[in-house]
Amino acid sequence: MSVTIQEKESFEANGYLLKKGLVSRQEIKQIRQELPDIHRRMLADPPPEVHVAWEDDSVECAPARKGRGAPDESKIIRQLMHSELVSPTLNRILRSDTLVDIVAELMHPQVALYHSKLLPKEAGIGAATPWHQDYAYWQTDENKPIMLNCQIAIDPMTLENGCLEFIPGSHRWGLQDHEQHQETFGRFLPGRYYKREEGVTIPMEPGDGIFFTALVIHGSAPNTSPHPRWANTFAYNVPGNGEHQVREVLR
Repeated sequence: MSVTIQEKESFEANGYLLKKGLVSRQEIKQIRQELPDIHRRMLADPPPEVHVAWEDDSVECAPARKGRGAPDESKIIRQLMHSELVSPTLNRILRSDTLVDIVAELMHPQVALYHSKLLPKEAGIGAATPWHQDYAYWQTDENKPIMLNCQIAIDPMTLENGCLEFIPGSHRWGLQDHEQHQETFGRFLPGRYYKREEGVTIPMEPGDGIFFTALVIHGSAPNTSPHPRWANTFAYNVPGNGEHQVREVLR
């Protein structure tokens, strides 16, 4: 799967690029099979290098809308960092030629893994992701905003369950001032999340992937539907672009 001239021009203009069918349905099925009872497992015995952030403890999970594989009393994961350590299929996908070739086209010929994170926005309780630029989290004195994300859809991502939304062209605005709070996704633009007229929603089917820059403004609505909206984001960097921001050199 390559990047066409038209796709690259669209990516450079908008700051994001949707690739349909990036990951096979069989691989998506394997990911789901590798993550049974993931909420309960991570609460009981998370691997040493895996870092988990939980949905707000004050949010009650109704029996009909509990997390995939989670009992009613379980806490629900909002973000699981280093998800390649709990899913062999995610580990294979992030380093596959399919993804790395596209990252090399859009970012830099040299490619490194920064991190991989599972984002299970569960039915009825998955919170909104505030408007933000990833570089607000990643900025140091030693790096430039050349990193690139690829988010793959594990479930259908719809308007009702909180698909990604982007502000096209906002990657050209430079880093904006972000508020900072002690919480998951605690760096965000004023107003947290709200509907923006200039925002573009990106519904995705399982296996679709979207690549986006470290400076494009994006967010997502809460999951108010009866259906889960799982996704996984791979963050790529260029070797040498920031100390401790390269987990593994891939190319």
